[in-house]
Amino acid sequence: MNNDRNKQIKYFLFAISLLLGTTGVLHAQQQTAEALLGRLHGSLRYSIGRYDGTTLLSEQTFQHGRLQTGGGDWQLQTHATMLPDGAADVQVVCRLAQGRAAQSAVTVSLDFSHWSPQHYVLVPASVYNGNRYRSIGNGYNPDYPRDMYYNPHVPLTIANNPRLSDEKGKPSVITLQTTNAATPAICFFSPEEKKGCIVLTTQQTSLGNSGLTIAENSAKDSCVLSISAPAVRRLAPGFGDFHPSGDHAPDWQAGDEVTLHYRVYVFDAEDIPALLRRFMTVRKALSGPNQPRDILPMSKLLQCATDICRGNFIEVKTGAYYRPENNNDFQLGWVSGMINTYPMLALNDAKERERVARELDFITGKLQGESGYFYGGITADGKLRPEKMHPDFPELQAMVRKNGDVLFWLMKHLMLLKAQGYGRMIRPEWELAAKRLATAFAATWQKHGEFGQYIAPRTGEIAVYNSTAGAIVPAGMMLASRYFHVRAWTRVAQQASAFYYLRDVEKQGLTGGDCGDISHDANSESAFGLLESLVSMYEYSGERHWLQKAATQAALCATWALSYDPVFPSGSAIDKLKSHMAGAVWASIQNKHAAPGVCTSSGDALFRLFRATGDPLYADLLRDIQHAHAEAVNMPGHITTNNLMGSSMERIQPGDAEGKESIGNFINTRNSWTETAGMLMALEIPGIYVNTDKKEVYVFDHVTARVVSTEKDVMVIAVTNPTAYDASVSLLSENNREAAVPLPRTAFVKWPHVVVNAGQTVTVRVTPEGAVVR
Repeated sequence: MNNDRNKQIKYFLFAISLLLGTTGVLHAQQQTAEALLGRLHGSLRYSIGRYDGTTLLSEQTFQHGRLQTGGGDWQLQTHATMLPDGAADVQVVCRLAQGRAAQSAVTVSLDFSHWSPQHYVLVPASVYNGNRYRSIGNGYNPDYPRDMYYNPHVPLTIANNPRLSDEKGKPSVITLQTTNAATPAICFFSPEEKKGCIVLTTQQTSLGNSGLTIAENSAKDSCVLSISAPAVRRLAPGFGDFHPSGDHAPDWQAGDEVTLHYRVYVFDAEDIPALLRRFMTVRKALSGPNQPRDILPMSKLLQCATDICRGNFIEVKTGAYYRPENNNDFQLGWVSGMINTYPMLALNDAKERERVARELDFITGKLQGESGYFYGGITADGKLRPEKMHPDFPELQAMVRKNGDVLFWLMKHLMLLKAQGYGRMIRPEWELAAKRLATAFAATWQKHGEFGQYIAPRTGEIAVYNSTAGAIVPAGMMLASRYFHVRAWTRVAQQASAFYYLRDVEKQGLTGGDCGDISHDANSESAFGLLESLVSMYEYSGERHWLQKAATQAALCATWALSYDPVFPSGSAIDKLKSHMAGAVWASIQNKHAAPGVCTSSGDALFRLFRATGDPLYADLLRDIQHAHAEAVNMPGHITTNNLMGSSMERIQPGDAEGKESIGNFINTRNSWTETAGMLMALEIPGIYVNTDKKEVYVFDHVTARVVSTEKDVMVIAVTNPTAYDASVSLLSENNREAAVPLPRTAFVKWPHVVVNAGQTVTVRVTPEGAVVR
């Protein structure tokens, strides 16, 4: 009854405010927001759309806060606030004052003239550079047409995704739901005006998920960015195709209302990187800080996941290895083949060390081609697995990205063995294989000035050009250069890093094409791969321009991670678990789902960037990724995969790309790569990071820590474990001088651990000599 009375009072005050001249305030507030948009030749418009299903029948615009339609009288009230960071924050209350209105939705439109196809348009995890690229196929992982093979001039080519068109005389429209994006936002950069624009909104209103629309006119000289409550799309984007959305505009009764909240930033921006960097700073500004849950210590995760991997070691006709998939075939790199060996080696267990050695023997003995490049996989009975083949070109191909993974991770294995004191175990054949692969990459670079997307391991020729498939290669080349003392490989690494950054990030605002199941589509894996390379270039050279490039690349990575905790359908698996999924990493613009982690990496380049800059945004992003991963892990009382304890899978689905029934529901299977990513995070990211000069503590693990006292060179920290599992938490403490020095890749081997039992609090004394539990 109190709620009803409060609602009546609210409506009464709303009506009185209109009678007393709120329309004048509305006009002034709208002018404030429009003044900001005016810097980009933009204006605001509010309207009501009338639908028949998903077909728009009519659209009428509010004038001075009022609108009369055939169904009734509408009233609009806005409250706009100019914020210290230069943004206009706007809340819109739309109410049907009298009458009835069938199938109607509210829309706020930002109309921009002085538009052009050269504008860079971004919807995080969904649209990059407007997706204005050649499109092929009508479904998942389309076959490449013949003209994409052995063609150095092949254009960037994507699947059938939502996209704007370069074709004049034809309008182009992208219609999305907020849950089709990692952050509910539409952003653009105007190269002519040298300005950027970011429009943030909330996932949903009382009417459900909102809609995001980008609509260009036929001449491509004007564009409308729209937010609607609710989303009413004709078609919903799937995995490289579209299907009927099933969206529905509600019927309204007198007194019904909805509140729509959005925020607009318009700012000076020299280039696309400036837009990306600004986005990273404001992506949580409207949703507010997310609340990661501490539910699974990383030591417990490591134990469970390594137990699974230990049980997946098999001996087949071809050789012996840890299975990277749910069958006995072997796939190299990418989805964890010869990457899952690294945490098993880190266990420093004699049996697992010998198993890792057997897998390295198998890989270097069976999969390396005559050119030095590796084939991408092999069946249990010894047949090489072809990749992205065309019947007119029988030469077996392999992913460039997989070869980049081989070089990077093989070098890390060799370095780890030496750090553990087992350098004598390193076979000459392993080092020779790494040298041959690095030499092959160097030769390809010298000949073509790129690494391509697919390579022929027998001949060394690029089979498919373009993409950022070689994103991780420079990092591998740099490690090989230092290990083998070949300075020429350092030059290749630096030149390739600069090339990918300039061509793909600075000029196109995207990286893509390094997954085996997409075309050249923008994706997260290449973004994190290039971040690893750029951070590596900085660490080995000390040149600040690499640090600046890495900062931009980290901002691009942030566009792929959920910035808030989505609301999932009531009764869905994720809803029942009350999981907080901020930090889940979207796969690609084709594969429209988020995943628990980076495929396949710990993402520790973000931590190294945090150390180098002191900027907590990088640590926050990494912590979010780490905590979202734990939410997807199958544990007692927290069932996700219905599989082995500690298992996880790659689908966290906030949107309806796979159908409405898939939203918020896990797939009952497991993926080796997600489990590998979790193991790597447990190893390569310190559970607690302490800067003794700044007297600051940052916690990545699922514990809490607070500074109890600071006296001279001693910090006393209280560490609490709120989870149901005992924890062994790694701790890295250092001063400013030490933080300025890059960490060795195997630094985690020497990190001390703090044992904190479930529900316990322990006190840690941190001195310049290390950490002591007391």
